[in-house]
Amino acid sequence: MTFRYDFAPTPFGDALVVFSDEGIVRFDLSESVDPTVPWLLEDISSRLHAVPVPDPGAADELAHLLDDYFAGDAVRFADHVRLDWRLIDGFHRTALQAITSIEWGQTMSYGEVAVVAGSPGAARAVGTACRLTPFSIIVPVHRVVRSDGSPGQYGAHPEHKRYLLDLER
Repeated sequence: MTFRYDFAPTPFGDALVVFSDEGIVRFDLSESVDPTVPWLLEDISSRLHAVPVPDPGAADELAHLLDDYFAGDAVRFADHVRLDWRLIDGFHRTALQAITSIEWGQTMSYGEVAVVAGSPGAARAVGTACRLTPFSIIVPVHRVVRSDGSPGQYGAHPEHKRYLLDLER
């Protein structure tokens, strides 16, 4: 298995996109992703047991989809890109796969996702899955909100979640 990476621009900065032969392994919106700072690639390499190699242009198709998405088009990434789920498993994976069904402009509570994922009462585990997602934006974890309808967190950047929810209104 070979792994490669490229960068895709977003309004939040360049996202690191790691690919395997099977699809996107990770889409990372860590603030100020900088290819000269190796910590993120070291973390991914450790988890993959392989070092991804640069592949300029590999993220071009995804970058076009992201441009459309941020222009306000209702892009359903799951219809256009293949995901390689190897970095997440068990209930967290099941929850994230359930989240892919949340339509543009819609939200579900953590508890509602738990029910759809087959584990009522596992709302906190859904929150953990959202926090651990290797597919920010592509798997729309920003559409998962608290039971009172408030947005909740989005990693260290709740303002990004608000931006994405407002974009989809």
